[in-house]
Amino acid sequence: MTPAEITKVQDYLTRTFGTKGLEIKARKQKDSAEVFIGEEFVGVVYVDEDEEGSYLFEMAILKEDL
Repeated sequence: MTPAEITKVQDYLTRTFGTKGLEIKARKQKDSAEVFIGEEFVGVVYVDEDEEGSYLFEMAILKEDL
């Protein structure tokens, strides 16, 4: 993901979840970025290959965390 895409998606997720400290960080893979709240990794955002300009957010919820 480009820096402009990361900023756009980060702003959207921050507004949507109302969460302070949400940050999206680039990965080596150019089609995705990691999502953090503070220092806690919470998921991955992927570029949607089927719909240009769209993204997919994937977050696992482990039973240990519940």
